[in-house]
Amino acid sequence: MIWGFLRLMLKIVAVPVILLLTLAIWSCVGLVYVSGLVLSLVSMVFVLLGVGVLVTYSPQNGLILLVIAYLLSPFGLPKLAFWMLGKVQDLKFAIQNLVYG
Repeated sequence: MIWGFLRLMLKIVAVPVILLLTLAIWSCVGLVYVSGLVLSLVSMVFVLLGVGVLVTYSPQNGLILLVIAYLLSPFGLPKLAFWMLGKVQDLKFAIQNLVYG
């Protein structure tokens, strides 16, 4: 009797947490897609600038600009953001499986 009541209370408490995690994941995925588009354009500018500096001015500064361009490209920070979103989604599913079976 008491276990059934405690399980019901746990389900009631878990609903807002799962809902907030779902909304946060959806909004962050949209934000990462939009920022990925913008960052890829900025990355292209850094690549062109890095190659120009690498050839004409300073190899060290050119390589630094190329590393920054790589971090801003879809293989750098946006990939890390999607990995982190995957971990948050795993947490949401773990809570759902624990509470709702």
